[in-house]
Amino acid sequence: MPVYWNEPSWAGKTIKPNSTVKKFIQTIKNIWSIEELRNKIVFTLLLIFIYRVGSFIVLPGIDPNKLANLSNSTKTGMLGLLDAFVGGAFHKASIFALGIMPYISASIFMQLMTILVPQMAKIQKEGESGRKKINQWTRYLTVIVTAFQAAAYIGYLKSPGNAEAIIPAFSSYFWLSTVVILTVGTLFVMWLGEKITDKGLGNGTSIIIMVGILARLPQAFGQEWAARSTRGAGGLLIMLIEIVFLIAVILGIIMLVQGTRKVPVNYAKQIVGNRQFGGARNFLPLKVNASGVMPIIFAQAILFLPTVFTGFKGEGWARHFTDHTDVIYMIVYSFCVIAFTFLYTALIFNPKQMADELKRNNGFIPGVKPGQPTADYIGTIMDRITLPGAVLLALVGILPGIFQLLFGMTQGFATFFGGTSLLIMVGVILDTLQQIETQLLMRQYDGLMSSGRIQGRTAVSSGI
Repeated sequence: MPVYWNEPSWAGKTIKPNSTVKKFIQTIKNIWSIEELRNKIVFTLLLIFIYRVGSFIVLPGIDPNKLANLSNSTKTGMLGLLDAFVGGAFHKASIFALGIMPYISASIFMQLMTILVPQMAKIQKEGESGRKKINQWTRYLTVIVTAFQAAAYIGYLKSPGNAEAIIPAFSSYFWLSTVVILTVGTLFVMWLGEKITDKGLGNGTSIIIMVGILARLPQAFGQEWAARSTRGAGGLLIMLIEIVFLIAVILGIIMLVQGTRKVPVNYAKQIVGNRQFGGARNFLPLKVNASGVMPIIFAQAILFLPTVFTGFKGEGWARHFTDHTDVIYMIVYSFCVIAFTFLYTALIFNPKQMADELKRNNGFIPGVKPGQPTADYIGTIMDRITLPGAVLLALVGILPGIFQLLFGMTQGFATFFGGTSLLIMVGVILDTLQQIETQLLMRQYDGLMSSGRIQGRTAVSSGI
């Protein structure tokens, strides 16, 4: 009996290279062919290189060969998290040891003041001149915050176990010189961030923080690999499982950052002459996580205060807030994140203003009367989606401690499983890619993804 079989579909055809790889290479060529975009990328990389070089310059009066104890004490707790934000400059006693964090604290304070104080809100509404005033006050406040944190850092350097690194010949004027140098270093990093924002690619402050976090990734990965490889095949299998969980957490955070609740909006038709305007159906995107990473930063700032008042030592009752695997720390941290999420969302989200804007543009939500009923409707929806967003944000914040307890991983590697570090990295990368894609689409190139536009945090907030 004869046997018949079908010829394979690929027979007689030329196998083409992977189209995805070809598209990626073509996208890189398109990016590099745009002179403005190429200059921005080169300028940003140059300033990042300067920042990383400065992170290895040790403070005058410090013997770098005697910093082993300082390096060991910053591997755990809140000091390890702070060290991760500044790319390891904290445990190196670098001139950039405080990084840009004092500027972040001052900016957050000034942002809250513009919301809570009517006089500050009035100045902010003055346009460019008001923005310059607030930026100048933020710089002045940065100097004060940096000087306070520098004094605490000096106390930490002079603590037992770390004081051996201070050269005796410099001890008489070490305090004054260190405060001045740390303050100038923070102001210089702040200037780098502003230059990246003005002439580079993306938000300079966020990029500098992200670079500091990513700088610790190879070392953290190497330490985790070394710890697992000593356990044989079982340890390597656990390492593989950890990487799978890391990818899953990153995907979940991307969904949290980009998650929106679309409220349908209709616009009334207007006929002017022979032309018709409006009548379109659109959506009002309400973010599930409208507050972004701010609640986590606020919560960590609150929990970081006990360690500052104890000279970064974490003694007594403050020891609960230096270990992110501590149950008390997780409970207090989660409560603070949820509370700050509702507080910050209430401060930055104004449903009354959104309802007025819809009414002014002849827009309305189907089935809801314009005016105050629309504001109440939007506010109710925002309250409903803020609660799960706050709970998920709190969960993301305590994930590093949970994974460290479950898998017994090193803290350096555990910090990349959630918290501020991963949220900042995901948000900044999405924003930067969104800006690159905008530059490509403006010049009639294809975007970075064929499935749709990349939506960073900025894109969603500007849509609202």
